[in-house]
Amino acid sequence: MFTGIIEQSGLVQAIESEGSNKHFTIKTDLWDKLRPDESVAHNGVCLTITETTEGTIKVTAIEETLLKSNLGELKVGDYVNLERAMVFDGRLDGHMVQGHVDQTATCTKVEEMDGSHYFHFEHDPIEFINVEKGSISVNGVSLTVVDVWKNGFSVAIIPYTIEHTNFKSFVTGTKVNLEYDIIGKYVSRMMAAYVK
Repeated sequence: MFTGIIEQSGLVQAIESEGSNKHFTIKTDLWDKLRPDESVAHNGVCLTITETTEGTIKVTAIEETLLKSNLGELKVGDYVNLERAMVFDGRLDGHMVQGHVDQTATCTKVEEMDGSHYFHFEHDPIEFINVEKGSISVNGVSLTVVDVWKNGFSVAIIPYTIEHTNFKSFVTGTKVNLEYDIIGKYVSRMMAAYVK
């Protein structure tokens, strides 16, 4: 379980293919705080640490993960948002994030405003509830939805978030991972039984 509060953007140093899997070596200052078998969110995708060496961690993504997230498009030199699993005796600063990507979306517009940026995203039709002022995870970042329209939404980002996540590299056409609010997903599924 995660909160969507990104600790660091790690740098992809190497990618190795093995069958349909990919092994990612990521440079991060968090390496000495992690151990094999721990779960860490990578762009919002929960992956297991398989190895740590000085300055880097290694994780493996299976074909299913590569197909349903943007991890399959990562290249050496890309940045990924990293978050360690939440601690249950601490504050929940973002919202409950499972690290299970619901779908991907494409950035369609980046607007620079006075002191902030608005990012617009388009996605395939969804079965889940996405509401204005509700929570959403974009590449693992816990955000509040500003506007919602058919097959899309926008979020507003403060300069701190841009500086400390891979939002700084987003342009029109950037593919991102989405995880919808878990409460909204459960409500949608319960309501589906009554709405026909």
